[in-house]
Amino acid sequence: MPLWPVYTGTSAPHDGITRLPPPPPWRDFDGGPVLDPPDAAADRAAVSPDRVHRAETYRATEETVQLVNAALYLRRPLLVTGPPGTGKSSLAYAVARELRLGPVLRWNITSRSTLHDGLYSYDPLSRLYAARQRAAHQESGPGTPDESGIEHHLRLGPLGTALLPYARPRALLIDEIDKSDLDLPNDLLNVLEEGQYQIPELVRAARLAPDGTAWVPADGTGEPVPVVRGQVRCRAFPFVVLTSNGEREFPPAFLRRCVTLHLRRPDDRHLADIVRAHLGEPDSYARELIGRFLDRTSAGDLATDQLLNAIYLARTSDLDTGSLDQLAERLMPHLGQGTQTDVF
Repeated sequence: MPLWPVYTGTSAPHDGITRLPPPPPWRDFDGGPVLDPPDAAADRAAVSPDRVHRAETYRATEETVQLVNAALYLRRPLLVTGPPGTGKSSLAYAVARELRLGPVLRWNITSRSTLHDGLYSYDPLSRLYAARQRAAHQESGPGTPDESGIEHHLRLGPLGTALLPYARPRALLIDEIDKSDLDLPNDLLNVLEEGQYQIPELVRAARLAPDGTAWVPADGTGEPVPVVRGQVRCRAFPFVVLTSNGEREFPPAFLRRCVTLHLRRPDDRHLADIVRAHLGEPDSYARELIGRFLDRTSAGDLATDQLLNAIYLARTSDLDTGSLDQLAERLMPHLGQGTQTDVF
């Protein structure tokens, strides 16, 4: 029998993802041909020192562990809300590291983001240029490689790559979904529900290809992957984390297809664990700063990295206590109006 939980929140990497039970019948996918997931170091951006550090030092609460596992078991996206600086984005990296899901695919949302951006990009102008170059070289002599094929001018996006038929789930971070156009959450519904999408340009081109297979670069690694007749369907549904700072409400149809996790402001014990993970055992002055940080959260939003910045400078600078107090005050300005409902 599979063991609950698969994700433990301990940050020690393991292959517990293989213990997941079969998906619910309504979330079972059969895409192919099956692909091996890329090595964790294959995407240099995903293994940059800052992202590795965030994954190693993330400290999950019991509620976080429970709801991450619920999303994994149900093969549903995880919508993570909460004040700024509570670790919403870092959660995706922590889960991917512990469960060895490979490089995290990241889609940063803006007000101009569309579903098409997340699935794939196509550059028709570069294809036209390649065709002209090919024709010019053929006139001067053979031997020039033909790069006028449509697959040379397509590239899968982070969402499009996550939905490839990998043998184990990929991790996808859709960051700040609340900044999107009003239509994007609704546009995502069908793709995330069906676990598949179509590339119309390749559907048309497949009629001329011998086996209908095009090799298209994947997001992150840039490695070509097979797309058969323009159809992409996942096999292992990806671990999708959508983050939101609560700047807008989402439609009920979108919310019911997600597992929702609200990250609250950490209490003193959780903050001490976070400081310990990033900077080592907190000394007396660090604990004093933790107390001040908690006192100030009742008047407005503060981010945990503001506290870490203040403690780091207190340890590395030669300032006296009075100067450190003034500096800490300036490093921890309120980010917005807050309430005490997030404090636990």
